[in-house]
Amino acid sequence: MPTRGTRPKPTALKVITGNPGGRPLPEREPKPRTGVLRRPRHLDANACAEWDRLVPELRVAGILTSIDVAVLAAYCMAYSRWIDAEEAIQRMKVRDQLTSALMIKTTNGNAIQNPLVGVANRAMLIMSRLASEFGMTPAARTRIEPGVPNGDEPDEARHYF
Repeated sequence: MPTRGTRPKPTALKVITGNPGGRPLPEREPKPRTGVLRRPRHLDANACAEWDRLVPELRVAGILTSIDVAVLAAYCMAYSRWIDAEEAIQRMKVRDQLTSALMIKTTNGNAIQNPLVGVANRAMLIMSRLASEFGMTPAARTRIEPGVPNGDEPDEARHYF
């Protein structure tokens, strides 16, 4: 059964934002390792570029742990899928002055939404949902003051690549 109300904010984000609600922070929350994270091999070039861009930022914010690899990889693959779909739409747009590749004709001659538009929209939705898990949405960014996690030096981010 789904839970009600707003989703809880990760404790790491509460600490970074200064716990504005003032509620006690959970003491028994699991604390995954923050060690070296290897980029998954199945990521394509666009996903790898996004991984390389995000990992140092999330590490500095102190919210990236060893168990976050799959969720971050899913975000990166959704990003890559979005880029691929948008690039394909742009290539089709050159040949379609009427609908800018937003519509296509079926074999019956009916006009329907280009399936690539649906792929792009779905990938953006997935990206948005996963980004909010890491505090990467514009609203979440305004509440975060990045800092270096205890005992870690910023140059250690090189281990994530």
